[in-house]
This record gives sequence, C-alpha cells and structure tokens, in this order.
Amino acid sequence: MGIISVEQTDRLLWLGRYSERVYTTLRLYYNSFDMMIDEITDSYAEFCKMIDIPDIYGSKEVFKEKYPFDEENPDSILSNLNRAYDNAIVLREEIGSEALSYIQLAIYDMNRAKISRAPLIEMQRVIDNILAFWGIVDDSIDSEQVRNIIKTGKRIERIDLYARLGMARKELVREIDRLVPRIERSGMEYRRDKIGALKELVTQPEINYYKIVYEVETIL
Repeated sequence: MGIISVEQTDRLLWLGRYSERVYTTLRLYYNSFDMMIDEITDSYAEFCKMIDIPDIYGSKEVFKEKYPFDEENPDSILSNLNRAYDNAIVLREEIGSEALSYIQLAIYDMNRAKISRAPLIEMQRVIDNILAFWGIVDDSIDSEQVRNIIKTGKRIERIDLYARLGMARKELVREIDRLVPRIERSGMEYRRDKIGALKELVTQPEINYYKIVYEVETIL
C-alpha cells in the first residue's frame, strides 16, 4: 500500500474508535441487563451520565429497548456499529474483505438481538465478531501503519471510556502503556506532552478522570 491519505487516516482512526465503543458499551450493557430487570431504582441514568450521553429514555424499560437498538438515536450501540461499518466499507481495500465481513456479521447479529426473546445470545455473538475483527486486523493486514492507526483509535476510545466509567488505576495504566507504541508507529502527528500528562495523571493519589478524558481527546 502507498501513502495513506488524510481521509483514509481519519476513517481508520474512527473505525478503531467506533468498534471499541461498540465493544465496551455492549459489554457494559450485557453485564448489567439482568441487574436492570431486578433493580428497584433505575441505574441507567447514572450510566448515561458516566458516558456523557443525554438521558432521553425516561425509564429503564425504554432504555433497554432504545439504547442498544434505536438507529435514530446517534448514541445507540447500533448507531455506533453502523458508523464503524460506514468507515469499514470505504476502507475495504485497506482492511480486506474478511475484516469487513466481521463488522457486517456484528450488524446482522445486533439486528437479530433486536427481535429476539433472548437478546443476550445474539449480543454475545456481536462481541465475538468485534473480537474476531480485531484478530483479523492483526493477522491479515500487511500494512503496519494501517494496523497501528486502527489500534490507536481503539486505545484512545478505550482510555476515554474507562476514564468516564471510573475504571481502576491499573486498567488505565495498562491502556496508556498500550497506546504509546501504537501511536508512535502510526505515522500520525500527535501531542507527545499529552502522553506525559496521561502517565502523570494515573500516578496521582486521587485520579482526575475528567482530566484524563480531556488529555486523551486532545492527543491528536
């Protein structure tokens, strides 16, 4: 592959970000599904607040239906999955048909979950297909730069989400350490001072999660 254009770079980055956003938010939803059924007070509003999306649902019943599956809602899991696909299909030559096919399968299984009486089964298949997509990215894409741009997007999104969710220090340290070699080899211009700031923030006795979100979102 030749020189990667600015547009291709942006699409590769956001393919990584959207696929990670689907993976992490779907895992959170999957793990809390049964809890939401049995809980007396609605916890979904706190979930919306943590990941910085508007609470347009009004009840956990509406949230359970609309947040995963509503294509008209730009914050839904399915909307983010469709955005990943929109980038992947344009990048078919860069990522290959097999990688694209796993994003297509994820959409197929998400739509099956929407009409299923046991949606968690299909949701697990969506998670598996995203994991398979990342595996194919590592195994089948010859261009190291393409792989690193996708994985840079993945790590940026994961750090962002983990900080919003108040994840443990060790998880944030691990993801920042994994971001560094990817972004260094991606060929993209980035703020090296932001890497230093992120590493410093996770060493503080009290982690400033909002500052981590800001630093990682302004790293490029």
